[in-house]
Amino acid sequence: LLLLCYTEEEAVIVTDLKNTDVFVGESATFTCEVSQPGVKNVQWWLDGSPLHNNFVTEISEQDGTVHTLTLKDVACHDSGTVTFRAGSLISSAKLLVKGIFLLA
Repeated sequence: LLLLCYTEEEAVIVTDLKNTDVFVGESATFTCEVSQPGVKNVQWWLDGSPLHNNFVTEISEQDGTVHTLTLKDVACHDSGTVTFRAGSLISSAKLLVKGIFLLA
């Protein structure tokens, strides 16, 4: 009797999130790429609060490996730390929303 032991290779982060600066009213996009599809429990956070798909937050996945978060029409209070989590994988980056100052 021959038993084959197959261990699933752990996924790793291929491309980390990058710090992003945008102006008020613009969109901010964060992308994280993992080494293989099928990572479980994918979650996005902004300053410790979980994010969900809605009219200002767009969460998408391409080929099971490229995970993208787009925050639309950002305001100054959206500045903070964006975190991507998938199982034990974690990547974080800073979002800085800059105000527009009009000089008279």
